[in-house]
Amino acid sequence: MKNTITSCLVLLLFASCGSESQNKYLTYQNIVILSDMSSRLDNRPQKDIEEISKIVQFFKTECVKPGEKIGDKSCISFSAFSEKTAATIDINKIKNLGEKQRFINSTAEFQKCGLNQQIVNFNSAVKNVYATTKNEGLDLISLLIEKISNEPIIKEDTYLTDGIDTTYLAYDNHIYIFTDGYLEYRGKGANSQFYFGSSEIEKVRQYCKTHEVNIAKALELDTSLCLPACKYKLNKFINLHILETHERDKNLVSQSYNNPTGQRDNEILEAVWRKWAKDSGFKDLTWDKY
Repeated sequence: MKNTITSCLVLLLFASCGSESQNKYLTYQNIVILSDMSSRLDNRPQKDIEEISKIVQFFKTECVKPGEKIGDKSCISFSAFSEKTAATIDINKIKNLGEKQRFINSTAEFQKCGLNQQIVNFNSAVKNVYATTKNEGLDLISLLIEKISNEPIIKEDTYLTDGIDTTYLAYDNHIYIFTDGYLEYRGKGANSQFYFGSSEIEKVRQYCKTHEVNIAKALELDTSLCLPACKYKLNKFINLHILETHERDKNLVSQSYNNPTGQRDNEILEAVWRKWAKDSGFKDLTWDKY
């Protein structure tokens, strides 16, 4: 009888170990590229196209990783601010794992229409948009908020479970904004809260000079110099990347600036964007000149 009880306890122990949940935590990338198709395009649009091509290549080699990674769920999309999405590659749309891997590796039925060809199509769509689209005077922040709020460009974390094991799926959402940083558009009177151009930059510069403070302190002391925060529930999932192409107060020939370090246009714009992103609850903001 004693041996029988002992055997039952051992079986129960093994059974409990066998049913213990095995949780997985996986992270994928969701890359959204938005281009400001305003008059800034007069400043060498080929720079944008080349930089976007680098991001697309990063998506392929570092996110999807053909030949190395199994079951990727990453996504990349591109559009002008004023338009609907012009190009998308969403790996997660293919649910069957075998079919997904053949698409990623561009083999079998996907030899001529798999990821390799989709990358070519994506870059072609970018070139086409840059060649055919020009919208002067865009209210960029209002359009950004509208896209985040009304278009399915942001992916939220989720999970899959069979009742025992659970796989948690997290997405790193990255929005790359190609712009010169100046928020100027036609009809300032209709929506002046998000208008930030040369006159607004000069106000910040003069405040710094008058009160002998740096830009960050000026924005902290006088909120009228800032952009109003715009909180939205999805902001906390988003990493913003502002890719700035040129500075108006820089002479490209002499490589000199009209203003000293700490008061230059680009430095003021970066500080204003950064404070707005923080106050609006975005996950992070990076500012890159290229």
